[in-house]
Amino acid sequence: MKLFAGLLVFFLVSRVCSAQNLLLPLKISSYNGSGESLLDKRSALSGGISLASQPAGSVTFLNMLNNLKGDIGRGYYLEILIGTPPQKMNILVDTGSSNFAVAGSPSDNVKAYFKPELSSTYKSNDLAVSVRYTQGSWEGYLGTDVVTIPKGPNGTVTINIATILKSEQFFLPGINWQGILGLAYRMLAKPSSSVEPFFDSLVKRMGIPDVFSLQMCGVGLSLVGEEQSSPAGGSLVMGGIEPNLHKGDIWYTPIKREWYYQIEILKLEVGGQNLNMDCREYNSDKAIVDSGTTLLRLPMNVFFAVVTAIKQTSKVEKFADGFWSGSQLACWPKGATPWPYFPEISIYLRGLNSTQSFRITILPQLYIQPMADIGVQMECYRFGISSSSSGLVLGATVMEGFYIIFDRAQKRVGFSTSSCAVIDGSPVSEIAGPFSAADLSSNCISKQSRTEPALWIISYALMALCGITLLISIILLIIPCSRHSGNGLTDDSSLIRHRWK
Repeated sequence: MKLFAGLLVFFLVSRVCSAQNLLLPLKISSYNGSGESLLDKRSALSGGISLASQPAGSVTFLNMLNNLKGDIGRGYYLEILIGTPPQKMNILVDTGSSNFAVAGSPSDNVKAYFKPELSSTYKSNDLAVSVRYTQGSWEGYLGTDVVTIPKGPNGTVTINIATILKSEQFFLPGINWQGILGLAYRMLAKPSSSVEPFFDSLVKRMGIPDVFSLQMCGVGLSLVGEEQSSPAGGSLVMGGIEPNLHKGDIWYTPIKREWYYQIEILKLEVGGQNLNMDCREYNSDKAIVDSGTTLLRLPMNVFFAVVTAIKQTSKVEKFADGFWSGSQLACWPKGATPWPYFPEISIYLRGLNSTQSFRITILPQLYIQPMADIGVQMECYRFGISSSSSGLVLGATVMEGFYIIFDRAQKRVGFSTSSCAVIDGSPVSEIAGPFSAADLSSNCISKQSRTEPALWIISYALMALCGITLLISIILLIIPCSRHSGNGLTDDSSLIRHRWK
């Protein structure tokens, strides 16, 4: 969200983690990589008929299997045909935003862009729109056009589409996608919640169930370098659940608020040891499931506690702080994979029965992530967890271990172990439960985060207050005053924080 005149931004100051002597030798390499997202390939899955979550009976999702590809370190994208005649675009799948937007002008970093003037079905709304993310932003104009998803629900549907005419650090060098598909709720849509999001339009106009599910198959594969020709696979199933994409039962947690997919975290364990933090710390600001964020992002206090616990339980000697902060890679001799030297991490989620919980566990193969080789003798890895000033985010670091169901109809998110979360025949993720949550607070979300509309109202009120203050100040300057303190209203106590990842 744009910052308004007269408001100051507060920045959180990151603390530096102290190094600790452990047991396994390694070398640290400086790393100037850009941001967030995972990659690489998995073989296509075959076949499948599943029951939709709505009463319509059996539905086949065969044509949606392996309809995603992973861009090197920058997310998973879906092929979509836009306009008449159709223009083919690769679109990033993002469960942490709600606008559908495509490049609408030439750019050095996009291979193709949408040309509205060539589509006979495009209609402009002449409405400006801008979206800011944790990394990157864009500006453009809203319109409508027809879209078809070759490996999606059958049919063509008219949807809202933003053409991106200006952007900063959004289209990064080497990407294979030209737009973004926001799959969150309309409360996050820009410029207002009156803009119907893409998936809402599919549900309304195609009559599919209000549920989609996501599998991302990039676990254990190099995040940078040579595998552009064979990117990671994945599946976005629109309208139901595909049994071939997961193993075992599906465990559900309630959606606490319908803006992001906000859920409730009860506790974290590192190497089986409880961090013993107040559960409200895990949900500070919010806790969400977001495919558009690469890493597992943790609130500051939780991040420092997790890093400390990993240091205490791992067997690594002279680990530099730069590794934990994401500015350096850790390198080992070829063939000496570091995963056996790190602990598993478990996240407990509240169950549909509020007195119970279940846990999702990621092994080190998910959060100690291979990068490009350095030279001939070394293999390098990055830390797939980072600190966050805007809440806990289950990004691709976690999501690649699970098949995740976004059941909007029943206001719940489901987790099951992914059929492709396997390295050398061994699974790298686990789910267990149920566990009693009787010893925890009945509500670990101590304070509801302000919604986007509320932030707009607050910001307008503050702008009006600043305007009145400015007017009074001008009057005081013009009209002599025998006693004038000179103490005007400051904006130091005002803060508008964008809610984007």
